[in-house]
Amino acid sequence: MGLFTMKAVCRSGAAALMMLFALPAGAATLVARVDVATQTMTVMHHGDVLYEWKVSTGADGFVTPRGEFRPYRMHKLWLSRTYNSAPMPYAVFYDRGWAVHGTDAVAKLGLPASHGCVRLDTPNAEIFYNLVRQYGAGNTRIIVEN
Repeated sequence: MGLFTMKAVCRSGAAALMMLFALPAGAATLVARVDVATQTMTVMHHGDVLYEWKVSTGADGFVTPRGEFRPYRMHKLWLSRTYNSAPMPYAVFYDRGWAVHGTDAVAKLGLPASHGCVRLDTPNAEIFYNLVRQYGAGNTRIIVEN
């Protein structure tokens, strides 16, 4: 291969890689749509609904950031650095320190009760965590709206 051809291949490969990471939510393999108004999270694979769960988002005085995010870090068990080492099982971090994670405060699911994270019943958080691992963070979008 000539130098010109190699440069073209490298450029096209870099462009393809950039396009892969710039995919809109509609093109993502796995989408978790968090509806703050209804306190629910719907998990879809290629547009087909897999799960719909009750969640708890930010209580009064605490913000759950709105927008479209890609997970950037995952921990089977994370201890909060901000809130007295509170356990965050099956944490999928999506924006700064905010994550989708399990909770034992299941009686509060369906109500705004968190410090801003999206809380799920721990078995559901484990399912979501494993789906993100299976499909990959680059193919997952977390959309927080309303």
